[in-house]
Amino acid sequence: MSGNCGAAVPAEENSSKMRVIRVGTRKSQLARIQTDNVVAMLKTLYPGLQFEIIAMSTTGDKILDTALSKIGEKSLFTKELEYALERNEVDLVVHSLKDVPTVLPPGFTIGAICKRENPCDAVVFHPKFVGKTLETLPERSTVGTSSLRRVAQLQKKFPHLEFKSIRGNLNTRLRKLDELQEFSAIVLAVAGLQRLGWQNRVGQILHPEECMYAVGQGALAVEVRAKDQYILDLVGVLHDPETLLRCIAERAFLRHLEGGCSVPVAVHTMMKDGQLYLTGGVWSLDGSDSMQETMQAAIHSPQEDDGPEDDPQLVGITAHNIPRGAQLAAENLGISLASLLLNKGAKNILDVARQLNDAH
Repeated sequence: MSGNCGAAVPAEENSSKMRVIRVGTRKSQLARIQTDNVVAMLKTLYPGLQFEIIAMSTTGDKILDTALSKIGEKSLFTKELEYALERNEVDLVVHSLKDVPTVLPPGFTIGAICKRENPCDAVVFHPKFVGKTLETLPERSTVGTSSLRRVAQLQKKFPHLEFKSIRGNLNTRLRKLDELQEFSAIVLAVAGLQRLGWQNRVGQILHPEECMYAVGQGALAVEVRAKDQYILDLVGVLHDPETLLRCIAERAFLRHLEGGCSVPVAVHTMMKDGQLYLTGGVWSLDGSDSMQETMQAAIHSPQEDDGPEDDPQLVGITAHNIPRGAQLAAENLGISLASLLLNKGAKNILDVARQLNDAH
């Protein structure tokens, strides 16, 4: 977490009647744990404030018999929470950043992106296959995942395996794996398993050279009303500079490609010696056709002061306390990499993937 316990308190906290900050979240156990983590950080920063957590179900939580890529709704896990924000029923909502579209509805912004956990994917094996890897699973073993991105990358690398959609929250998916005898393994995000305390179920971590991750995976986002300056100031200290810049580049890449969960797009980012490296790729649904490239850009030190930062948000994110020049460099990196891939023919791969996904 960036910032410290001496963060400036927004003026309203000192008013005679203390305001209760209402925090919206999905109802799943993972969503609640993630929200509790963010509220705990805010309580440390603002010990005088009170927080109330309000849980609700989203479209993505309710439609469990259809693959996410088939539903055709970009804000599956965020829309109901945004309605609550709009109606002033909550003051902020906590999301997994990978669930947040790169274009937010008018009036909303991401006011904080917390320090990212491991963004990679993990394989969890059925108890009878513990000790195996994807490579050593028996011929025609079934691997569960609801992600086109994972299937496209893994199908090409492990042609002896069969991939099948699996839906539900993490608890539900693990129960299906252990009890139904339908799956030999399932693929999940490392970060979610870690937050739930289920590290012991991780049988294999898929590193980026094996399976690049989803845009924003492993990071938590705090969404607020764009004009609510009090709440923006309150949550802004949670921005982690490196995570923010990596995720701006990733989201700009995805937005410029016009990608989403209905097409296989994946990324890998890292910061080293003042350089931000972004690798991005697109795949056909079966992984037989793919294209990926890496670019880098020099990033200003997050401690530098670029002067006033009153420009509009970038890829849905507002971060007044992070140098604007660094944010713009990250955004331009994402756009440049997407443009490079599009110039090399990525649009055709994505168009065909989208059409095939819609047809099935």
